[in-house]
Amino acid sequence: MKKHLVLVGGGHAHMVTLENIKAFVKKGYTVTVIGPSIYHYYSGMGPGMLGKTYLPEQIRFATRDVVKSQGGRFIQDRVTHIDPETRSVFTLSGSTVSYDVLSCNAGSHVPMTGVGTTDGQEPDNVYPVKPIEKLMEASEKLQALFAEKQIRASVVGGGPSSAEVAGNVWQLARDTGGHMPTICIFCATRFMGRFSDKIRDRVKAVLEKRKIRILENAWVHEVTRSHVILGSKKQYDTDFTFMAAGVTPSDIFEKSRLPVGPDKGLLVNQYLQSVADPQIFGGGDCIHFQPHPLDKVGVYAVRQNPVLLHNLMAALEGGDLMPFEPGPDYLLVFNLGGGQGVLKKKKIVFSGRLAFTIKDYIDTKFMKKFQAIEKAG
Repeated sequence: MKKHLVLVGGGHAHMVTLENIKAFVKKGYTVTVIGPSIYHYYSGMGPGMLGKTYLPEQIRFATRDVVKSQGGRFIQDRVTHIDPETRSVFTLSGSTVSYDVLSCNAGSHVPMTGVGTTDGQEPDNVYPVKPIEKLMEASEKLQALFAEKQIRASVVGGGPSSAEVAGNVWQLARDTGGHMPTICIFCATRFMGRFSDKIRDRVKAVLEKRKIRILENAWVHEVTRSHVILGSKKQYDTDFTFMAAGVTPSDIFEKSRLPVGPDKGLLVNQYLQSVADPQIFGGGDCIHFQPHPLDKVGVYAVRQNPVLLHNLMAALEGGDLMPFEPGPDYLLVFNLGGGQGVLKKKKIVFSGRLAFTIKDYIDTKFMKKFQAIEKAG
């Protein structure tokens, strides 16, 4: 009977494996990819899509088409949990998929804790910054609101995502030509607190020049349709709110009783292999790298690509595994909208149009490289 490779998710860490599905099929293996969408959206360009710098088709990868064109099977569904004993994956629709080797790139999500409900439903003007697809819908709603009146836009969270979203909401409003909104970022502690003052000051300077308000030590207790309510009970009016207070790995591993790290991500060793099950691998935001924690940034997922490809084939064939080396310090660029960015590489930090241009070039080149797979299939 043919051995079965199952990929959960078509994210950044699975890109090279997806590109090489035909190699697995030629060796006689069956390949199944399970994902919630027929597309994978590149998170690094998500804020740019919100601000209309990019069209949706410029930042997405046609996962289903790539899988099917190479002889694989694509299942549009969401994985709920895994049973390592029976080597089975269970989905939201009630399906069960057996595997011989499993790789998970299930991503992360933004917890909606504290979002108040009305009649049992979450308000329709509160959006998490992930999944990236939701930013398309948010962008359309905001444009309609800008045309009507001056609104109050709120961003809950004090990290890079909050800065990029706020900056691109400002760009969207400017380019739409409607009423400019008042924009406020609510930070639980210090804005951009895990970064150096060099980076922090440059990001703040860009945002504050646009009159974007940054409230520090403003821990948000609850968000409703019309208010952002702090732990201090102080309330702020809002017409549209983004939730950007950090990301959490998929909960499927905890539900599956597989070992997880402090962040609840699948605990993997130096081979990106579950510490409890040698047939399960993972990459990207959904894992916790046991040798040492990794930042939740796309660069590590991209660097994990060749290691996962090699190790998945080795696991099927009984070969030697390749260790993952996180590599050197990475380039970090924030897209703050309006053609402005802040760049950091080792000790070099600068802001302005050149920073954004560099990010745009790198991101666009990355997407074109993998979108070319769609045509090569």
